[in-house]
Amino acid sequence: MTDTLSNPTPPSALTGIKVVDLSRILAGPWASQMLADLGAEVIKVERPKVGDDTRFWGPPFVKPSTASQPPQAAYFHCANRNKKSIAIDIKCQQGQQIIKDLVAQSDVFIENFKVGDLAKYGLDYAELKKINPKLVYCSITGYGQTGPYAHKSGYDAMIQGEGGLMSITGEQQGSPMKVGVAVVDIMTGLYSCNAILAALMARHHTQCGQYIDMALLDVQTAMLANQAMNYLTTDENPSRLGNAHPNIVPYQTFTTQDGALILAVGNDSQFSRFCHLCQLNEFAADHRYSTNAQRVLHRDDVVSTLAKKIKTQTTQWWIAQLELISVPCGPVNTLEQVFDHPQIKHRAMVKQLPNDDGDLIDVVASPINLSATPVQYHSAAPELGQHTYSVLKDVLNYDDASIASAYQLGVVA
Repeated sequence: MTDTLSNPTPPSALTGIKVVDLSRILAGPWASQMLADLGAEVIKVERPKVGDDTRFWGPPFVKPSTASQPPQAAYFHCANRNKKSIAIDIKCQQGQQIIKDLVAQSDVFIENFKVGDLAKYGLDYAELKKINPKLVYCSITGYGQTGPYAHKSGYDAMIQGEGGLMSITGEQQGSPMKVGVAVVDIMTGLYSCNAILAALMARHHTQCGQYIDMALLDVQTAMLANQAMNYLTTDENPSRLGNAHPNIVPYQTFTTQDGALILAVGNDSQFSRFCHLCQLNEFAADHRYSTNAQRVLHRDDVVSTLAKKIKTQTTQWWIAQLELISVPCGPVNTLEQVFDHPQIKHRAMVKQLPNDDGDLIDVVASPINLSATPVQYHSAAPELGQHTYSVLKDVLNYDDASIASAYQLGVVA
């Protein structure tokens, strides 16, 4: 099921890039994990004794809480591999100075505090760029740094609703539904990582960093994609279609004799071949169904006719027959079936990473495959403050007396 680590490792794409990450939950950590996977050194700054909120988002837990450590939820492990964790109290001046000392030698700063919060600690972009003019500073919030909603907090599920995604997700006669994973957070992480990489590239010709303002609601609106353009073109709100596609027919799930099938007919020739297999040649030749545009207009007729045929055979029968005639289709798998899938196994989409105890933890791999500078997997998500001492000592060159004082005062943990 898993692919273990191997040595030696080739060079990484972002070797030499250092990231200070004050973000928590999912969008920011997703972006910084991508940077870490690509070879950047990511120093995750967490609150002493508490850490990232997602450490508690369980069960399930990879590791339970102890007298000295909060728990490690499986959720936390999905977005925090390959990082170093330092526990710093940024509310005190000494803690703020540690962050500033890190920023002085870093390339990227990521945060998802409420608008204006970090200015109270002297950790806003205006202050940090004085320390490091080449700093790329990425702020992630629910609604952005400007506008009438800028002061509000934003969470994935509420943004899915407010940003229109729930209105087009779910069965036609059912209630609005959210997507089964925090897709807005994940997409915001992806957009943020792209923006950071673009800003790092821009430094080559501007010789300075810049500020990145990312908003979950902006991302949600952008990712409406064809549905947004459908609305802007027609001024009509798209309706929920369950598992059907608003612009392609047939492109949805169908009930088979023993389960469900995804039929994804992308063009008219595929539809013709499918109808030939079903002995529906006259149906395919009918002008009401022969082109996709007409099939969309006559969706109910097409779907009801095909549904009767598809229900007569098993899922695997349809997959075998449709693959022979190059009509896209697939099963509806459980996660157990996904991770037992021969293609997922071949692509090594599960890795085993060591935690601080040396135990190996299964994690989902990055989908990025680079030929010369591949993604590398060094460690599972860290314990809270696991690297505080080493960062203060080896990265910042603090002396032992200063480090001991910081621990004693509770500035670090």
